[in-house]
Amino acid sequence: MGFRRVSGSIAVLGTAVLLAACSSGTNESAGTQAAGTGPVTLQHWCWSAGQKEKVEAFNKAHPDIQVRLTDVGGGTDTATKLVTASRAGNAPDTACLEYQTLPAMIVAGALADIAPHTGDVKEAFSPEVWTLTSFDGAVYGVPQDVGPMVFVYNKERFDELKIKPPVTWQDFAKLAADVRKKDPEAYLATFAPAEFGNFAGLAQQAGASWWKVQDTTWTVGIADAPSLEVAGFWQDLIDRDLVKAEPLLTPEWNNKLNKGKILSWPSALWAPGVLYGIAEEQAGDWAIAPLPQWKEGDDRVAFQGGSAITVTKDSKHVEAAATFAKWMNTDKTAYDLQIAEGEYPASLAGQEATSSSEPPKLVSGQKDYWQVAAKAAQSTIPHISWGPNVSTAESVFRDAVSAAVRDRTPLADALKKTQQAVVDDMKSTGFKVAGS
Repeated sequence: MGFRRVSGSIAVLGTAVLLAACSSGTNESAGTQAAGTGPVTLQHWCWSAGQKEKVEAFNKAHPDIQVRLTDVGGGTDTATKLVTASRAGNAPDTACLEYQTLPAMIVAGALADIAPHTGDVKEAFSPEVWTLTSFDGAVYGVPQDVGPMVFVYNKERFDELKIKPPVTWQDFAKLAADVRKKDPEAYLATFAPAEFGNFAGLAQQAGASWWKVQDTTWTVGIADAPSLEVAGFWQDLIDRDLVKAEPLLTPEWNNKLNKGKILSWPSALWAPGVLYGIAEEQAGDWAIAPLPQWKEGDDRVAFQGGSAITVTKDSKHVEAAATFAKWMNTDKTAYDLQIAEGEYPASLAGQEATSSSEPPKLVSGQKDYWQVAAKAAQSTIPHISWGPNVSTAESVFRDAVSAAVRDRTPLADALKKTQQAVVDDMKSTGFKVAGS
């Protein structure tokens, strides 16, 4: 059970970024722990499901390396805080980072090249997955999980309303209207203004390419035609009150979900684990289906989320940190814990192990869960790149889209504002951008 291709690979960063990455350096002298000094203690930042149990298992199996886990927030929070800590020279030894943030972390010089310590696990991953964290011979992390997009839905409520998962996004729009008629207090789904990664994935599924680079010239397409079409699709649903435009995972949203008034979440394979954390009583009520298609018959999906364990340039124990990153993402104990939490492992062995595993608790009634998950993973869009200033794009996108929803102005204008801000930021930091 492997990947055909995996989207979200590190962008070809260009000469300027390559120089920045090389100049950041690796603390080679700190790579080997002096003998006889007692156990190495590593500081690890991560938010992902099952991380506490995995760290405890690692510590038990490695008396000479002890890891202390800190959750400093989700992917965006961790990346932002890591840059700040790195500039101050007090970053943790290791950190989970989402794949789309890695180019910016490389540019910032926050990560160590652990290629000298990872050759023994390279073959544990497909070449496509390994390229998520590697560039020009350097390795900036060990892949942990991957998040192909799927349609996560409350099957019990679907059965009550006598509705089925949509095959296309056109079906989704019709179904959204049907749900409002059958239960005026319910919505098929939420449009969450702050969900940059989700919108990017849906736009990529429609054919968008938000960053591309040829030689040293970048093209930014955040407001390209496919992205504007996706914005128009959601704009129509919002205007007709067929989806609820509001943030996800707030107390208000969680309450609606628990009452069965939010019926689905078009997201990724990690979503059942998140939902179980706020709706344990709905265990067994939910299921996943293929993500709706923009063009019927085209089952390709984008990649939302997924992360790697990276080693920072501030670590005084690079080799020990690399040992930790490798074990966490290739050991059977570790990937069994991942699977139990609903994560889709990045390693080949972990992916294969899902075929004989029980589904996550939220979707425990779905016997073909892992088969649906594997098909989504095998249908991911290849060669999707992320640029060097994803954090800027995400920040501007969140503010602009939130303002558009609040002020009832076009989502398309928010995308254009994001595009311009990203281009201006890239130009100001020395990147050559086409058409500007």
